[in-house]
Amino acid sequence: MKNSKSITSNLVILGSLGLLFLGACSNTNQVANTETPATPIAETPAASVAPVAQSNNEHGASKGGQVVETGTYHLEFLADKEAGGSHLDLYLLTGDTHETVPDANVTAEVQTPDGTEKTLPFTYNSGDKHYTAMLNEAASGQYQVRITADVKGEKVNGRFSFNR
Repeated sequence: MKNSKSITSNLVILGSLGLLFLGACSNTNQVANTETPATPIAETPAASVAPVAQSNNEHGASKGGQVVETGTYHLEFLADKEAGGSHLDLYLLTGDTHETVPDANVTAEVQTPDGTEKTLPFTYNSGDKHYTAMLNEAASGQYQVRITADVKGEKVNGRFSFNR
């Protein structure tokens, strides 16, 4: 009986050492992801929701915000902290040359850190050629944002998040 327990514990030790050796010898670098990925506010059909927002500067149109490319549209979202709230900017562009879309109806569904949902209408700023809104919430934490733009009957969606 003593022999079988000894053999079992030796096999466990040998197996553990083998796994440690394989892990140490692997030629891959593991990097921790320190960015907070955007997540949806609520489940919606995959066909109508753009991919999760990620930084993307491959088209040269980036303003430094979170970008979603969906169909022929480029959505870029920025949130700037201000006293008593957050100033939200959305750049809605189309085509290979990323031309501004000035005549869309844009709204945001925002989930605050405490779970409260708010709907915000965006207005078009013709001087700066983008859409803006003010979120009058000062709570610290992560905010989930789902942008919906209606461009002449065509729905364009993007999901974003930001920390305050």
